[in-house]
Amino acid sequence: MHFEDKVIIITGAAQGIGRQYAIAFSKAGGKVVVADRNQEAANRVASEIIDMGYQGLAIATDVSEKTSVNRMVGEVLTRYGRIDVLVNNAAIFSTLKMKPFEEIEPEEWDQVMDVNARGVFFCAQAVADTMRTQGKGKIINISSSVVVTGRANYAHYIASKGAVIGLTRALATELGPDNINVNAISPHGIVTEIPRETIRPEQWNDIIAGQALKRKGSSEDMIGSVMFLASDQSDYMTGQTLNLDAGLRYN
Repeated sequence: MHFEDKVIIITGAAQGIGRQYAIAFSKAGGKVVVADRNQEAANRVASEIIDMGYQGLAIATDVSEKTSVNRMVGEVLTRYGRIDVLVNNAAIFSTLKMKPFEEIEPEEWDQVMDVNARGVFFCAQAVADTMRTQGKGKIINISSSVVVTGRANYAHYIASKGAVIGLTRALATELGPDNINVNAISPHGIVTEIPRETIRPEQWNDIIAGQALKRKGSSEDMIGSVMFLASDQSDYMTGQTLNLDAGLRYN
């Protein structure tokens, strides 16, 4: 799949899966925008892309703040004049401590929902008019398999990712007449360079035991699905959620 002259915004792209997305799209010819709250880390990823001979642009962005999102989109349009793909990847997860739902404080609940759910909403709002004017666009939201499994001690995270799936369906309905596709990806068991202190080695054994494919997933395993949803090959697909879960059993 090729993305020459396509402009791709990836939120939370300064590390982990987002970084892999950014590199993959740039190698496929895309003009990649690394939108991340961590400016220094975003600059490193953009520089990494540029050093490989591709096009990358880092923009400091807090997806939970509408003004920050609008400013980022404005900078992209000033630089490139169009937006073809938005990948809503930014989320709070790895830093969360597992705890019973009774112990989750309102401030922590709000923070998770602000980034994981409201951030998706703000970013979609910010690009919709541009994609509508262009007559085409792709919005890809990253959810999680925990929405179905209902994993214990992550109530706020699960609620936020459930909201992403619902929002995906709603936006697909509203934006479909404008030829804008909105889909989601629901990953499971993906390992990145980001530390996960809340998962012990024995827990990984239990996770893999519930899968048809008996291995951990990697960031590279996520690339094919996001590029498919961003490409012309998925033009007749919208409002759907792709489960990248290694054949996880949900019962």
